[in-house]
Amino acid sequence: MSRIASHFTTIAVTALAIVGSAHASALQIPVKAQLSTLIADYEHFEAQDDPLTASDEGDQTALSRLPDVSPTADQRRVDALSGFRRRLENLRAAKLDANDTLNRDLLLRAVTDDLSSLDFDERREPFTAYWSFSSFGPSLGRRTVIRSFAEADAYMARLRALPAYYDQEMANGRRGLATGFVQPRLVVEVAIRTAKKEAGQDARTSMITAPFEHLPASISPERQAALKAEALALLKTQIIPAQQRIVRFLEDEYLPRARVSLAARDLPDGDHYYAAKVRQYTTTNLTPDQVHQIGLDEVKRIRIEMDKIIVQTGFKGDFSQFIAFLRTDPQFYPKSREALLDRYRVIAKRIDPELPRLFATLPRLTYGVQPIPSETEEGQTTAYYEEGSPNRGIAGTFAVNLSHLDQRPLYEAPTLALHESVPGHHLQISLAQEQGDVPAFRRHLQFTAFVEGWGLYAEQLGGEIGLYATSYEQFGQLSYEMWRACRLVADTGIHWLRWTRDQARACFLQNSSLSEHNIDTEVDRYISWPGQALGYKIGELKIMQLRRRAEASLGDHFDIRRFHDAVLSGGAMPLDVLETRIDAWIETEKTRTGREGAHIPSDAS
Repeated sequence: MSRIASHFTTIAVTALAIVGSAHASALQIPVKAQLSTLIADYEHFEAQDDPLTASDEGDQTALSRLPDVSPTADQRRVDALSGFRRRLENLRAAKLDANDTLNRDLLLRAVTDDLSSLDFDERREPFTAYWSFSSFGPSLGRRTVIRSFAEADAYMARLRALPAYYDQEMANGRRGLATGFVQPRLVVEVAIRTAKKEAGQDARTSMITAPFEHLPASISPERQAALKAEALALLKTQIIPAQQRIVRFLEDEYLPRARVSLAARDLPDGDHYYAAKVRQYTTTNLTPDQVHQIGLDEVKRIRIEMDKIIVQTGFKGDFSQFIAFLRTDPQFYPKSREALLDRYRVIAKRIDPELPRLFATLPRLTYGVQPIPSETEEGQTTAYYEEGSPNRGIAGTFAVNLSHLDQRPLYEAPTLALHESVPGHHLQISLAQEQGDVPAFRRHLQFTAFVEGWGLYAEQLGGEIGLYATSYEQFGQLSYEMWRACRLVADTGIHWLRWTRDQARACFLQNSSLSEHNIDTEVDRYISWPGQALGYKIGELKIMQLRRRAEASLGDHFDIRRFHDAVLSGGAMPLDVLETRIDAWIETEKTRTGREGAHIPSDAS
């Protein structure tokens, strides 16, 4: 799972100042210059509005600020984004070159998605089963590297502001309670468990103050001691009491009013809300019913492939018996947390030397394999990826869940590593961050169908580099693909068809080898985060469709390395924009290789 949440802070300029008076003189300014000015205005706004991304981009002034998540700040954001959307709409009919057209279209989609979320006031639900605002402080600590006294002072300013951030998010939750936009009870219970662990952690080992344990030698020992003492005092007297307030808020105020229904369409304006989430996360115009049917079709197709692998293993028994064998036989499970972590690290190193066979361009930024923090591992998924920062010198992180060892089968490890590290999330996101010839806003775009679709596509590449050494590992890859197909079924089942939790669990239990603990964690995530899980399979299907189209059109001249460059070199984008891009690349390749006029079989697209 890639990082998809972004945060907003008080903007230093008003919406009118950002939008400016560009329209008045638009006719006298060339359209290319108008677009350049618009992009510069937007990036200035974002630098003020999102201090976390701005600091990752090297903005030193942003290092001391936290997001402003208040309704007042959100209204300012709506005003500003509405102005940007009007200016972009005025340029839709303008004749621009290919690069400027792509910049315009991507910015328009990003602005439109942000406005959609703001229109539904999603801030009223400040937590899911996957992430809670209570975890913001520890997450901030894990991502902070202090390189100077000025940066230490800036991080201290963030710690001073942390209790106010927590209070803003609790106020957002209260607004949700007042308007009926609330999470189901089972999701709240997950958030409470996490918040209690965070509030009860020993102050001396808190991740929030961990950056002060690795201060540079340029800071004198006396100053280092003073900084550490101040940070510890802040933690004990302000931050931990704020974390304890979060626990009381969740237990005393939120839990008693949590909803019984699981379906997003039972929220205020729920039908429109869920349909909008389906469009946003898939970057398509598919309806919930269409997505549900695609899921059912994929489940049927993948089951046929799974049955073939079972035959290869020589197992005597039916599908359900084989799944029971995989879920219970000790040979498939690690003996210790350390053994599981080492397994992932070994797999990562096996993948690295194979990458040049498939990719002409590789990222410069490295990544590490680390355990998910113990205070959050219980409610977390099997693994996730946390992006690094080339500008700040922070490596990417492939974080793995080391809890419940009897639920972490080793035959799934290669597939998971491919998805979260390379050639999956780390490779794709780092390449996007390292784009030097595109506007800054494009380096951080997070269209879920592209990012997660690529991650799922990367799992299949394991077969092309010989990573799946046994039939069980091949089955593990198919089981993970089935997992994403069942997501289409379960997410739409829960939120559109009003399924129960047990109905949603059935697809995974009956068709995949996922452990029951993982299934429960995943289903709770879908319940709490409507639509997000749909992007994986929809995105992967489109990338595979485009690859088959390119292979059919280019024949022996198809170059997988050049194809992957074409997919990734522009950063994340909606699927229809990607399709247009790859179709143009195919025509360019036909000219380059002398295959002009080659016929594309009708089933290739």
